[in-house]
Amino acid sequence: MTVKVGLVGTGTVGGGCMDVFNTHADDYKRHFGIDIELARVCSRHPEAAKARGMGGIWTSDYHDIVNDPDIDIVVELIGGTTVARDVILEAFAAGKNVVTANKALLATHGEEIMHAADAAGREIMFEAAVAGGIPIISPLKHSLIANKITSVLGIVNGTTNYMLSRMAEEGMSYDEALADAQERGFAEADPTADVDGFDAAAKIAIMASIAFNSRVRLDQVVNEGIRQIRPTDLKAAKDMGYCVKLLAVANRTDAGIDVRVHPTMVPLSHPLASVSGVNNAVYVTGDFVDDVMFYGQGAGARATASAVMGDVLEEARHVQAGVAPLVGCTCTDDLPIVPMGELISRYYIRFVVDDRSGVLAQTSAVFAKHGVSVYSVVQRGKGEGGGAVDLVYITHSAREADMRAVIDDIKELDGVLVGKEEPTVIRVQK
Repeated sequence: MTVKVGLVGTGTVGGGCMDVFNTHADDYKRHFGIDIELARVCSRHPEAAKARGMGGIWTSDYHDIVNDPDIDIVVELIGGTTVARDVILEAFAAGKNVVTANKALLATHGEEIMHAADAAGREIMFEAAVAGGIPIISPLKHSLIANKITSVLGIVNGTTNYMLSRMAEEGMSYDEALADAQERGFAEADPTADVDGFDAAAKIAIMASIAFNSRVRLDQVVNEGIRQIRPTDLKAAKDMGYCVKLLAVANRTDAGIDVRVHPTMVPLSHPLASVSGVNNAVYVTGDFVDDVMFYGQGAGARATASAVMGDVLEEARHVQAGVAPLVGCTCTDDLPIVPMGELISRYYIRFVVDDRSGVLAQTSAVFAKHGVSVYSVVQRGKGEGGGAVDLVYITHSAREADMRAVIDDIKELDGVLVGKEEPTVIRVQK
């Protein structure tokens, strides 16, 4: 039996998938007995398909794929949450299985899509939606299900990890690191989704949903980005025995699910501290397996296409064997999301203040007022003639809501936020 595939989207990842078909289709049949054919390719422009010898199967209308009775699997790689949603839902209605890399869609409409797949008796796979070529969705659904997963920590955005690595290693400013990442093709012209943490938030929403068997939506994930991080923060972290990563965090607690994305000081002894450049890693803790880490390329045409095609081949096996979907929606619980204000953490906070007497006493008094215990306070830099300096506080464990109250009050003090620079807040991972 030949399993026929329809590909919707011929961008970076779609092009990579076509390359995989051209390179390995015969190998799949010889080694694994999977007879698979790319039968139809859909995009707005035929150039990518023609360049790979597939101009004869190109179409500009995705309905030509979802309505083709011979196509068994639809691969959605156009992104977004509108047309992509229609493609997937219509594919299910037409009795087809789906593979997607669409993290934004799954993090916002995942419940609807999973229920539609179940109702149609069809399968959806989405390994490529999180961490590119790193296998993490399948391990969470298969290899690790004997465990009660208690924590998922991820460096899941290559752009910000590259920028922070360059800032730490070369002393680059944020703007310099961003320009370098854009020049190398690691950052988009509009880097908002990456540098403000939205991309990582979508990915941790998906992983938390699977790991904890409870639905987590993108709008429930508090996300903070790296725009306020400066080389001085990275140097301070190193002096303390830490590095700074944009960390996606999901913890199962007695109160529910604690899920968030923000810059984090990670101990240099932690395995995640060694993840540099554009690489990604996901660190999972289970009650029987203890700690495991998945590491590798988190983006790019080849790595992501590898994950997409892995899903396609697995679905093709199921089609050939005539088996029903093996794993449907696993969100059988309804755990509450823990409010961010209840988080308990240590904090690094850097204020830009006037270099004059009285400022330290005023700011320290605010910490005492809100019951936040200070571990250390250091003035970094030296102002000249009343110039600006960095005032850095490290706290003991404190409640997020109390810490926010401290910051809000200090921002109102005279002589703080020199140059209107907002405080830098970095939480400290244990």
